[in-house]
Amino acid sequence: MTASSTNSIRILDIKYGTSVDGVGLRTSLYCAGCENHCVGCHNPQSWDEEGGEAVSVDVLFDEIVDADMNVTFTGGDPMLHPEGFIELARMIKQKTDKTIWCYTGYRFEDLLLHPMRRALVELCDVVVDGRYIEAERDLSLRFRGSRNQRIIDVPRSLQGTIYTLE
Repeated sequence: MTASSTNSIRILDIKYGTSVDGVGLRTSLYCAGCENHCVGCHNPQSWDEEGGEAVSVDVLFDEIVDADMNVTFTGGDPMLHPEGFIELARMIKQKTDKTIWCYTGYRFEDLLLHPMRRALVELCDVVVDGRYIEAERDLSLRFRGSRNQRIIDVPRSLQGTIYTLE
């Protein structure tokens, strides 16, 4: 029997079967807390770090397994409080074959300089990085809202050169 998690993540919503937060049908976890407060944000209710409800990593993992889809961490910004997401991502990678996408307002290069954020990045398959900039909004883009945001292939990019998927 494995030890249960002591971590939780403040969750605003879980969307099952969404196709807008990454390739294929996905289970998207919307977390609370974002310090960017981007003008034109489509989810300003996620800015409050105390929003939503604390959900244990074990419960979230069970939800992900039951949904049987790939996973997206979004928000808010999962990188604001990476501890619970690190634990959840490790469970996903160790016990399933699901891919993980993560949306963040931080730049990929900056995430790599912060040990906890880097640890979460290294568990992700794709990171969509960069703040939403309303002046760069482009409705023709897939999986992002503004032209400055990048869809980054994490394993390839950790080799040294940032590799974007679009």
